[in-house]
Amino acid sequence: MEYNLNVKMDEYLPLRDVVFNTLRQAILRGELSPGERLMEIQLAERLGVSRTPIREAIRKLELEGLVLMIPRKGAEVAKISEKSLRDVLEVRRSLEELAAELACSRMTDAQIEELARARDEFEKAVGKGDIMEMAESDERFHDVIYNGTGNARLVQILNNLREQIYRYRLEYIKDEDKRQVLLVEHDNILRAIRARHVTEAKEAMREHIDNQEITVSRIIKEREQP
Repeated sequence: MEYNLNVKMDEYLPLRDVVFNTLRQAILRGELSPGERLMEIQLAERLGVSRTPIREAIRKLELEGLVLMIPRKGAEVAKISEKSLRDVLEVRRSLEELAAELACSRMTDAQIEELARARDEFEKAVGKGDIMEMAESDERFHDVIYNGTGNARLVQILNNLREQIYRYRLEYIKDEDKRQVLLVEHDNILRAIRARHVTEAKEAMREHIDNQEITVSRIIKEREQP
């Protein structure tokens, strides 16, 4: 099996972290496909490392829900299922509605302007058509809201979901027809938070995540069709 992996060595990170980051990005970018077997020997050869950091990385990826361990078969990239999508977005929806509510009362004017800049960065990324840049700028938009809540525990919980959320975020952004919808949704969230309208902010955030669930669920169903 030949793996298409881009290794980015970082002199400040331990080797095990470099391997983990490389495999995680390969999964998120689709270089390692859902359902694909992760063969320790081949991965070690491809990355030029021993099997130990590969094994450690696979274990961490399993904890993040990106890898599944199959009895008597080994590790494989976790498939994106409607059930996993629903489970993650149910949690995300509740947490982000809370974040929007808290942001309305707690974000400073400077943080709201930072949110406006994040919205503009996303629009520029949409214009370029770069999927990874769009996903990362969308993530930054939400990060500004999280940090604006002033609730470190809430930020921590949302960060624990980051990789799984990111996977569905990528799937959503791949649908070109939804990119302008995303821009409108960001505008609605920004406008509500700037006006300190809690009900409108929560509704805008809920609609944003509901649309993601509808779109990604459709994509999953289309993939499963013979």
